[in-house]
Amino acid sequence: MGMVDVLDNKRAATRFRILVQIAERQPAVSQGEIAEEVGVTSQAVSEYIRELVDDGLVEKEARSRYRVTREGVDWLFRVADDVRRFADHVTSDVLGAMSEDAYVATEDIAEGDTVSLSLEDGLLYAEPGGEGPATGIATTDAKAGTDVGVTSFEGVMELEPGSVTVLQVPSVRAGGSRALADEVVVDRCADADRVLATGVEAVIACRQANVEPATTFAVGDVAADAANHGIDVTVVATTDAVGRVTDVLRDADVSYEVLEE
Repeated sequence: MGMVDVLDNKRAATRFRILVQIAERQPAVSQGEIAEEVGVTSQAVSEYIRELVDDGLVEKEARSRYRVTREGVDWLFRVADDVRRFADHVTSDVLGAMSEDAYVATEDIAEGDTVSLSLEDGLLYAEPGGEGPATGIATTDAKAGTDVGVTSFEGVMELEPGSVTVLQVPSVRAGGSRALADEVVVDRCADADRVLATGVEAVIACRQANVEPATTFAVGDVAADAANHGIDVTVVATTDAVGRVTDVLRDADVSYEVLEE
């Protein structure tokens, strides 16, 4: 019995829901409660349970005591997996194509135009014409440089994820900003699209090198989000803040390198 059955067929759906209810309540299973939850009679529940026992998905331990068997658990996993895949398909493929996102219009765009989509400096851009690997249809009129709605996406937007370089600055106890030559900071920040700093010593090290950090707050989150939008980031961080930054990057699955100067 596949996913389509569980979504298309009332009987299969009820069977699935009753098995889930047994799994949730086992071993002391009240058929009356399940009947109320699933919206069928107690008599129907006991018939479904008898069938589930016959099919080896549930075992009866005593009166009103039931357990889902290993086969029952496998079947629940399989069906739940199919239902999840179907839901993913609905959200990403069906609704994704119908949903509307905001892009920056590179030129004047009229509602209904086909546009090519790209990502630059972390922002989504729409350009008239369907030349790019990813295209959509404009849902609004827009002047160049303003926001335009886009829907009916097709193709794949090529995105090279950004990388994060973490430059350590010793704590003030170990010399602080003075322990780092200005050239080192300038050098390490030169290639970055964004520089972030966390910790007083790190902020001062940037200032002394005439490098202005984009932000000094929640830099792990900002760095991870920026890298996922294709931006290369240098985080200047005091030694004791490095772990907090790299934990966030690791959780976000962003590639990073920590430099010891």
